[in-house]
Amino acid sequence: MKYTTCVSIGEKNPKKVKTVLKKALSKSDFAEIRFDYLKKSDIPIVLEDIKNDVIRCVCTLRPKSEGGLFVGKEDERKSILRLIAEYDPFLLDVEFNTIQKDKRLASYLKKTKCKLLISWHDFKKTPNESQLKLRFKKMRKFSGFVKIVTVARNVSDASRLLSLYSIKSKSKTIAFCMGEQGKFSRLLCLHLGSPFTYVSLGKAIAPGQFSVEEIKSLQT
Repeated sequence: MKYTTCVSIGEKNPKKVKTVLKKALSKSDFAEIRFDYLKKSDIPIVLEDIKNDVIRCVCTLRPKSEGGLFVGKEDERKSILRLIAEYDPFLLDVEFNTIQKDKRLASYLKKTKCKLLISWHDFKKTPNESQLKLRFKKMRKFSGFVKIVTVARNVSDASRLLSLYSIKSKSKTIAFCMGEQGKFSRLLCLHLGSPFTYVSLGKAIAPGQFSVEEIKSLQT
């Protein structure tokens, strides 16, 4: 089986983003650009630098309240999300909590026809199965790509999250657990239907993340 991967890039130096991206895309199918690692003023510059490769990028601007590094005003962040959408990336990651509260943003992004990845994270636990399924059904109303990531304290947590793949849906599901107890879910999710799994170029930027070399070495 060929494992489809997406390298997460968390680079604070804007001049290095393009170089690191080129390296990532030479090893991986896709790359995630964590724009929240950059200064707000550098984001438009980086977007221009990578505009030829953005078609293979998942663009993420995660606020601090959602585990990211962006600390500006929420209106500023939404303006940047609109700007990123204009570059028509492979996917624009927008938090479920953001889009469900802002109908104007949802409407604008829909008009751009930019493909959205609606995401939701729980950095403390894995909710029960009924809560997970209810959230998934609400999220898929906004996009054909849904990402749900939780923390696994044990194998049962990860198994419970992976049960989302049993739901018949037109949406493409990306669901796995963070942490060592859920590390196996980052690989198993591919066998269950995830379009890709997130990996690193070297040092993991998320708990339990495999490197792209580790994943590729497991291919048969």
